[in-house]
Amino acid sequence: MNTAFLEGKVAIVTGGGRGLGHAMTLGLARAGASVVTSAAREGHEIGRVADEINMMLGVRRVLAVQADVTQEADCQRLVDEALATFGGLHILVNNAGRGMKYVSATFLTEPTRFWEVDSDTWRTIIDTNVNGPFLMAKAAVPHMLHQRWGRIINITMNHQTMRRAGFSPYGPSKAALESETVIWAQDLAGSGVTVNGLLPGGATDTGMIPEGVSEAVRRQLLRPEVMVEPLLWLASDASAEITGTRLDAARWDSALTPERAAAEALEHAGWAPQSPH
Repeated sequence: MNTAFLEGKVAIVTGGGRGLGHAMTLGLARAGASVVTSAAREGHEIGRVADEINMMLGVRRVLAVQADVTQEADCQRLVDEALATFGGLHILVNNAGRGMKYVSATFLTEPTRFWEVDSDTWRTIIDTNVNGPFLMAKAAVPHMLHQRWGRIINITMNHQTMRRAGFSPYGPSKAALESETVIWAQDLAGSGVTVNGLLPGGATDTGMIPEGVSEAVRRQLLRPEVMVEPLLWLASDASAEITGTRLDAARWDSALTPERAAAEALEHAGWAPQSPH
């Protein structure tokens, strides 16, 4: 892809300090976009990410903002910072999330049954993974509607993981996010603003994986960079007719044209069995 094909576009990537968020922030900036990236608590971490990317590119493309997506005022502040600093907002990547390691450090080997989950932990995960994307989209959409162009990309996961025993409330939270994706896409139909899901397509080497996992297991994990090419396609003009779908990054074949790679990797969000094509 042209390394500057998103020149002039402005993106927000929530949870951009590490893992998928870091990889996607870098990918967008390399493609020419200006990016506001956030983290709820690790302000020094996203500050370092922004500094490293800006130094690498030789231009200020990334702004780090400490903000909690569960707080409506913080979500509005992220949008305001994008508009004030970079003069626009075109792309929202709802990546910030909390996973099963908040329930148990041994969730991969010792599943926690739903009634054993601490209630406050359940609320925190649901608040971040379900309410956070809603509050971010609520703040971003009015500007996108005004310009009649926008891309909302919700980071989701395999349907099998949504059904996996011992994966409450992470599985239910991502199932809810897929429902949000489908409904918002319908609400925004014909507006120039699209809503799609993007998933790695398998277990990925991010902060969601607890420390102590064996090197043998870690070597089998996907790299966060698997998200970048499909993300850039979803963020571009090329995906204008695609909305209410999910794109499986692990099925994206870089040897194909972007259009053909997308066709191979797209499927309906939610549980619809039919193909979106």
